[in-house]
Amino acid sequence: MTNKRQIGKEYEKKATIFLQNKGYKIIKSNYFCQYGELDIIAKEDDCIVFIEVKYRKNTAFGSPEGAVDNRKRQHMKNAALDFLVKNFGTDEILCRFDVVAFTGGQIHLIKDAF
Repeated sequence: MTNKRQIGKEYEKKATIFLQNKGYKIIKSNYFCQYGELDIIAKEDDCIVFIEVKYRKNTAFGSPEGAVDNRKRQHMKNAALDFLVKNFGTDEILCRFDVVAFTGGQIHLIKDAF
C-alpha cells in the first residue's frame, strides 16, 4: 500500500513537469523551515512563485484546492518570507502563490490563488 507521503511526492514530480512545460523555472522543491514546507518554488518571468500541490482521488471530501485553508495559507506566507529573506536578503520581491490541483486524472493550475 502506498502511503500519503509517497503519493504526495509522485504528484509533486508531475506538477514540476507540468509547470516546466508552462515555462516555469524550478528554483527549489520541498523547502523546509520552522514555518512549514513549500512544495515547489519557481520563477515565472520576473515573479517568484510559491506553489502548493494538492491531490484528491475524487471530490467526495472536497476539492484539492479547498484543502489550502487559511491556516495553510498563513504557513505558506511565513515560509515564503523566510525563503525570500534567506535567499535574497529581502522580502521586497515580486511574488505570488499558485496551487496545482489534481483530481483523479485532471490537473488544474490556479495562478495567484491567494
